Amino acid sequence: MRLGTGIGWRPEIAAEIERLADGPGLDWVEVVAENICPDHLPRALEKLRRRGLPVVPHGVGLGLGGADRPAPGRLAALAHVAQTLDAPLVSEHIAFVRAGGPLTGTPPLEAGHLLPVPRTRDALAVLCENVRIAQDALPVPLALENIAALFRWPGEELTEAQFLTELVERTGVRLLIDVANLHTNHVNRGEDPAAALAALPLEALAYVHVAGGVERNGLWHDSHAHPVPPEVLRVLELLCDRTEPPGVLLERDDDFPAGPELAAELARIRAVTATARGAAADGRPGRKPQLML
Repeated sequence: MRLGTGIGWRPEIAAEIERLADGPGLDWVEVVAENICPDHLPRALEKLRRRGLPVVPHGVGLGLGGADRPAPGRLAALAHVAQTLDAPLVSEHIAFVRAGGPLTGTPPLEAGHLLPVPRTRDALAVLCENVRIAQDALPVPLALENIAALFRWPGEELTEAQFLTELVERTGVRLLIDVANLHTNHVNRGEDPAAALAALPLEALAYVHVAGGVERNGLWHDSHAHPVPPEVLRVLELLCDRTEPPGVLLERDDDFPAGPELAAELARIRAVTATARGAAADGRPGRKPQLML
């Protein structure tokens, strides 16, 4: 499905998003699934749906990378949200978010954060089984997002691209590639985003996330509270050199700017993706910039 250019719907910027939807620059929105009640949708979100904008639920609580199987109640809730929104797909993260519980004899612990999955074959096997369970429970296709992290686990056996490629091959799941997270992992873990994109199965790409962050003391913080920096747009350029993304979405979760600034960020994203669309339309290769990453 061709989604176009979108933005993460948040109640703090609902009015600005409605104004953006009046023009040609906004094609769809994404909503955090756990933050809405499907039987009592916010009026502003309902208005967007009535105007025909697709709404994609983005989950944060399944913890598909954890040792436990996904909770049936959480899966049922996500499925209900997807059905209520008539969503074309749903997305979640390649992460674990909780540990402990009865099987371990320890108190359950909610991390309150997306934690990286070890890139080992054992962890991949658990993730694949959890993904299959989720796919069976959801009424629409599932896309999974690469996350940002401050560290890597010792003893990892696979690169991120190898890990994601095997995940796609074994489950058929779609990918949500966050180019801001690729940049974060470049700064924090020394991972080359160009090499990752060259090895990823981009034929499985469902859509793309773009977001801002900030560097402090040599670490990149994926804050979603800052403008999208040139470095992240360069990673988006690299992706667009390889494929035309079905959709690209701007995330903002704090320190919300005024509508004109949001519109300007969306315009910068469209300018990058327009090159990929033009290249696909006339059969020529996309730009091949010399990027210092």
